[in-house]
Amino acid sequence: MYANAVQDLIDEFGRLPGIGPKSAQRIAFHILKLSPEDALRLSRAITVVKERVSWCRRCFNIAETAPDAQPAPPDGEVQVECDICRDDRRDSTVVCVVEEPRVVIAIEKTREFRGRYHVLQGAISPIDGIGPDKLRIRELLSRLQSEGIQELILCTNPNIEGDATALYLTSLLK
Repeated sequence: MYANAVQDLIDEFGRLPGIGPKSAQRIAFHILKLSPEDALRLSRAITVVKERVSWCRRCFNIAETAPDAQPAPPDGEVQVECDICRDDRRDSTVVCVVEEPRVVIAIEKTREFRGRYHVLQGAISPIDGIGPDKLRIRELLSRLQSEGIQELILCTNPNIEGDATALYLTSLLK
């Protein structure tokens, strides 16, 4: 129906989480209306984030390399630590376990928590085929043994998946 390039763009936007066919169409047509400079700025922002951002090797939050550093490897191998893990003023004995990096940002905005984090990168959801083996639970257990963590705060979402994840972690850690 649409020109191949436009349909390809709609299809790619449609692959993003939370973007249905109509939203994908709206975004694609919005981009068509952008000036070439604005479209290139968007394209550069996507390229830069893929080159410089990876997962923190300790907590699995997002971590960015310096602009002049080597790009993150395409295989997704973790190379750097995030700003929070590098901050020596943080209490390394207290770790808040969260599902996603965006929760770290929400907690940090309160300026109340001075510990560190561990990002599971999801929650247990058998319906979606996500079991404990697909989360960063092994890495959390490894941190407990090697980093002298004394207190874990489980901060999962108040839904079925979050509760299942918290219950699983609680039983595993007893």
